[in-house]
Amino acid sequence: MPAYNEKNTIKEIIRQVRNVELPDGMDREIIIVDDASNDGTADIIKMESDSIVRVFTHKKNQGKGAAIRTGLQHANGDLIIIQDTDLEYDPSDYQRLLAPILKKKAQVVYGSRFTGERRNMMFWHFLGNRLLSLTTNILYNTTLSDMETGYKLFTKESLEGIDIKSNHFNFEPEITAKILRRKIRIYEVPISYSGREFAEGKKITWIDGFAALWALIKYRVVK
Repeated sequence: MPAYNEKNTIKEIIRQVRNVELPDGMDREIIIVDDASNDGTADIIKMESDSIVRVFTHKKNQGKGAAIRTGLQHANGDLIIIQDTDLEYDPSDYQRLLAPILKKKAQVVYGSRFTGERRNMMFWHFLGNRLLSLTTNILYNTTLSDMETGYKLFTKESLEGIDIKSNHFNFEPEITAKILRRKIRIYEVPISYSGREFAEGKKITWIDGFAALWALIKYRVVK
């Protein structure tokens, strides 16, 4: 769980992830990486630390990709879900994400915001997401509906040997490109989505869209 200045939502999302129902026999490990928050988020996270919640802190803000990279370095589980801390994504969808893995149908599962119920996002965000998914499909011969989704589930085996270089939101296209270049087909399931507006704290901008596009092109040829 990468976190940066989410004091209004961090406690609630931790509560939801703690309490979400998992299949019988499956243990949970919650790894939170505070990316040098300066709004009190770090203090809230520290109070949540226990045998289930492990907290790591960046001294300097580095970006979502860097926080995920730190989290992956400390993950012990066989299955890894990326969970944003802004309440846009609902942990009750974990069962949907896990189902293809548990049925041995997939190694990587993405939750698609465009095939399930959702609070409609801003038009330009919608268009940007669709264009990035289309670019992914053309470059990597696939048919993803939502490459930029924040809900990504990986088997630990699928990530072995992948070196994540992106520090910011371009983590999404980089990991997608590197998974697809391994000839691992990504399984998509519908999820619910409640997108925020900028006034509510949304951080991604059109500049990140251009960075994502460049990442898709770059990692088509660069390892």
